[in-house]
Amino acid sequence: MSSELTAKTMGYLAAAFEAESAVLEAGGLAGRDTEKVCPVKHSFGDGCYVREWNSPAGVLTISKVHKIAHPFFVLKGRVSVLTEDGMEEIVAPHYGITKPGTKRVLYTHEDTTWVTVHVTNKTDIDDIESEIIAGQLEDLNE
Repeated sequence: MSSELTAKTMGYLAAAFEAESAVLEAGGLAGRDTEKVCPVKHSFGDGCYVREWNSPAGVLTISKVHKIAHPFFVLKGRVSVLTEDGMEEIVAPHYGITKPGTKRVLYTHEDTTWVTVHVTNKTDIDDIESEIIAGQLEDLNE
């Protein structure tokens, strides 16, 4: 997969990993810690996993790094998202495609519902995450 990632993406990811500790020190959330404030609902269909993330307004969070392209849907709310392409404001309803190597810094201005859909036959969340999430930059080479 690393051949699919641009130098711009790799540079952004390296900076995002370095900045993550500062964001956490400022009260931001990352990984499963977000579920303490932002409930997640897990659903399964034939060959797919649906993850619904519900965040109250005023939350700063950092996503994990996505290994696989997948659709996302913002069903409710307004959120500012920092990606390799800069700051983007997303207002529901909205949908897009998450590219491999994406790691987002998000700030929810309003209560927000963000849904992702992943192709998998697995139903164990830890197994699914190991398939679709990179723990560190080196994992993108798998």
